[in-house]
Amino acid sequence: MRQLQSFIIKEFYHILRDSRTLMILLIMPIVQIMLFGYAITTDIKSTPTAVLDHSFNTETARMIEQLQASEYFELYGEVRSIDDVHLLFRQGKIRMAVIVSPTQEVQLLADATNPNEATSLVQYATAIINSSGMQPLAGVNVQLLYNPQLKGAYNFVPGIMGLLLILICAMMTSVGIVREKETGTMEVLLVSPMNPFYIVLAKATPYLLISLVNIATILLLSRYLLGVPMMGSVALVVGLALLYALVALCLGLLISTMVATQQAAMLISGIVLMLPVIMLSGMIFPIENMPWLLRVIAHIVPAKWFITAVKDVMIKGLTAAEIWHELSILTAMVLGLAAFSVKRFKIRL
Repeated sequence: MRQLQSFIIKEFYHILRDSRTLMILLIMPIVQIMLFGYAITTDIKSTPTAVLDHSFNTETARMIEQLQASEYFELYGEVRSIDDVHLLFRQGKIRMAVIVSPTQEVQLLADATNPNEATSLVQYATAIINSSGMQPLAGVNVQLLYNPQLKGAYNFVPGIMGLLLILICAMMTSVGIVREKETGTMEVLLVSPMNPFYIVLAKATPYLLISLVNIATILLLSRYLLGVPMMGSVALVVGLALLYALVALCLGLLISTMVATQQAAMLISGIVLMLPVIMLSGMIFPIENMPWLLRVIAHIVPAKWFITAVKDVMIKGLTAAEIWHELSILTAMVLGLAAFSVKRFKIRL
């Protein structure tokens, strides 16, 4: 019994000495309950909405006032034509538009790249229009843009790409480098004539090539099995995936400089990288509805920019010039993370 007690005490000492793992074990339940219980929600609030009014009567004005007063919608600035409406949709500045014709016909346009959100928005807007006392001719005409069949695959395929690339590139790169450090072979490689940068590049290249195979597999299955369209350039989607994969590789390299064991590398990769992809990238939970602090954190999650750009290219058919913002942010992440990770890697070893 005393031997068992001694071993239990020894294990506690091991856990207490590893402060990083201990903090993760103690803080993770608190973070998760706060996220799922308070911050992460599927409720829809403050959706950017445009109103194009050609009737200019009191009934329409009352309906617009009720839309503005609702917590579900936040009215965009002045919109003068249907071309402006479609441009705002392509730029991602609005998620819904309410169009009133001179004869008081009402049409709802909704961005259905996220089908669950589009369905809820249409229901909320229809209820507000009916409760305002307005009597639209022939009811409310609904048009779902980009995804009229409301297929969930349109939303989840880009998210799955983001999640798999993080798993393959970041986690496996970090585990592979840390394995070399654990077994002592990394020191042997570093004293060889080969440049340390080439050593890291050699470790990362196989995972990048495997990622290319996975990207091709996902795109083929999504197109021919799930029916997800490819409205934009295939080369642009592959280029986006490669850019995002480079970000993931740099993150994996950075993690390998921070930990000493493979278990710690997998734990940090799973919690610090995978959870943000699932919860803070917009794949499942709308970012606009989160508290301001989580919205700020979401903007530094690479998957958020990657998923947005891939959806815009695949479903909306946008060009590289139209997604320059996302491309610039991902490129900056690659350059910044690569410089910091390589410098830290040299100092560490």
